[in-house]
Amino acid sequence: MRIALLSDIHANRQAWDACVLQAGALGAERLAVLGDLVGYGGDPAYVVDRARAVQAEGGWVLQGNHDAMALHPPAPGDTAAQSMGAQGAAWTRSQLDNAQRTFLAALPLTARIGPTLLVHASADQPERWRYVEDEAAATRCLDAALRDQPDLHLVACGHVHHQALYYRGASGGLMRFAPTPGVPIPIPRHRRWVATIGSVGQPRDGDARAMWALLDTERATLRFERTPYAVDAAAQAIRTSGAMPEEFALRLERGR
Repeated sequence: MRIALLSDIHANRQAWDACVLQAGALGAERLAVLGDLVGYGGDPAYVVDRARAVQAEGGWVLQGNHDAMALHPPAPGDTAAQSMGAQGAAWTRSQLDNAQRTFLAALPLTARIGPTLLVHASADQPERWRYVEDEAAATRCLDAALRDQPDLHLVACGHVHHQALYYRGASGGLMRFAPTPGVPIPIPRHRRWVATIGSVGQPRDGDARAMWALLDTERATLRFERTPYAVDAAAQAIRTSGAMPEEFALRLERGR
């Protein structure tokens, strides 16, 4: 089966549509959404409805920290309300109806597809929203996953807005591999792997193109992708919201 792995959409309608279109063109049979449907972007209701359709069609959808924050925005006087992520959370909540909020609240933190574990942040206490941003964090993530599920082959994560692949070498530690977009990478089952698939809606590596990945479970390959989309339209949706900081639009335009 070919599964499109999408994460950190961040209410970016244009990036979502572009990635789903390309995934279909590449033969994706199912979609898996690894959390952070909302936050930062200007079209939260649209993205939540698309994710609901994914789940209804047999795909997988997880909850991310921005989804949780939209359900319970920090109070204005709370110090947490000053963080970049919290800015606009109350507006995001106001854009969602009861059914959409109920959907977000019911989403799991992890899901399993055969020998693959999906998680928004790290398998090491998923509810703590830890970042898998280097070899040490990837090792903690993999070890935590294997403690309870020793037959796992791959842990796929979002949250860090960067693409990377880690594998366990003969020494037992994890080594980092920088993927080339569009090139399938063999992920043989005799090894253990951790992938961070990047962000559909807000890349942060200086490249504005959306990030996602295509998992082929039969061929045991993982193909990282970069997809162009209408960045100007996504930035304009943020600016016309009347609630989001200008920095959120600039981030899309800069790709960081």
